[in-house]
Amino acid sequence: MHVTYRILVAICLTPPLLAEQDPAILQIRVIEGEGAVYPIGSRATRGITVQVTDETGKPVENATVSLKLPEDGPGGVFSTGAKTEIATTRADGRAGVWGMQWNRTLGAFEVRITAMKGPARAGIACPLYLTDTPRRAAASPGRGLGPRRSRRWVWISLAAVGAAGAGVAARAASAKPAAASASGALQIGTPVISLGRP
Repeated sequence: MHVTYRILVAICLTPPLLAEQDPAILQIRVIEGEGAVYPIGSRATRGITVQVTDETGKPVENATVSLKLPEDGPGGVFSTGAKTEIATTRADGRAGVWGMQWNRTLGAFEVRITAMKGPARAGIACPLYLTDTPRRAAASPGRGLGPRRSRRWVWISLAAVGAAGAGVAARAASAKPAAASASGALQIGTPVISLGRP
């Protein structure tokens, strides 16, 4: 009887000890795939990767991650042919899916992502976009741009910066005359050049 009593005590103490290892709070963030643009009717080449952490930022292993595509409108199906896919996080807290087959409806949509471990839950939405642009031009924002296109964006950026600088200089020049007339000196732009009596 005494041995049996000890075994029962050990069995009763085990579940609470395991429950204490489950995180109280889950945090989930998209590591790869957020904002990606794909041509209609194509297959996802990069997919979606998320990382699940606890309240302290420590990666959570063996969390269940559910990804759900929209029932209608822009979207598609996962490689299994279903609208929902289940993945499990690795030791680094990451889980991913790829190979989604996109439909032929243009527009923006969201993949709903939910992470679960014990009683803890977390959710996030990953925005994606389907376009009729050819495959080589479709990419995540800032990625996959060819040399010509990236150079063009640099020139457009420089032109925008120059225009903004000219606007600032024009505003500065129009604001200075009142101050200049008070001091008897004329000031133009940056660096400041003063003309007038010493």
